[in-house]
Amino acid sequence: MEFYNADDGARIAYRITGKGRPLLCLAGLTRTVADFDYLAPHLNDVQMICMDYRGRGASQWTGAQTYSVPREAQDAINLLDHLGMETAPILGTSRGGLIALGLGATVPDRVTGVCFNDIGPVIERAGLEAIFNYVGRNPAAKTHEEAAQGLAQNMTGFANLPENRWMEEACKHYTQTENGLQITYDPALREAFIEAFDGPEVDLWPMFDALAGKPLALIRGANSDLLSQETADEMQRRRPDMLFANVPDRAHIPFLDEPPALKVIDGFLKAVA
Repeated sequence: MEFYNADDGARIAYRITGKGRPLLCLAGLTRTVADFDYLAPHLNDVQMICMDYRGRGASQWTGAQTYSVPREAQDAINLLDHLGMETAPILGTSRGGLIALGLGATVPDRVTGVCFNDIGPVIERAGLEAIFNYVGRNPAAKTHEEAAQGLAQNMTGFANLPENRWMEEACKHYTQTENGLQITYDPALREAFIEAFDGPEVDLWPMFDALAGKPLALIRGANSDLLSQETADEMQRRRPDMLFANVPDRAHIPFLDEPPALKVIDGFLKAVA
């Protein structure tokens, strides 16, 4: 893991794997650089640039008021500046896709294209409520084994997973301590999420439309409760050239090692090359 300082002084962690054309990988709300571990072995000649948002993983905890999409977008720009990169394509998982939307609208010259992973301009309330139920809270499970069993029982919409996938997920997202499992991020993220959850709805379609002329791709979990099929259809209507995969046996979010997802990512990387 490496570190850089954002423009407000926060210490942000990032990891680069592979060599070749750059791909900025932006994780989900509560996730870390580990979000893209399943994808990495499948990419050739790609330099994956992954970051822990502030308050997550190895990055500095800076308080609920700083855990926002605009602030995290600026941190991503600071990372590109730190690496001496003028521009990069973005693979955005959930929260990461929202950050990509913001960057595409506000600093379009820094974004060469966006591949969205189970996120779009309309976010379904049911999916947000599911996140509301767990964000910022340590799990009741006391061990990774218990957590894996709980995930297997509670993560509806997922089937035909690789062996031990839920154990891998438990180990990525929870740290074992003497007192049980702990989340890998600042619990204050819950405050920031609740504020956004209760805030007014924002029309994100203009941001999506601002990506006109840039390569786009969308990966959706066929059973997703956060990104509806209707929203995916509208994204395709507005951008008929957008690559798309509706990944079967996946809800929110696909792991990105599924064959349909890999096919879309490969096509996206060729389009932005």
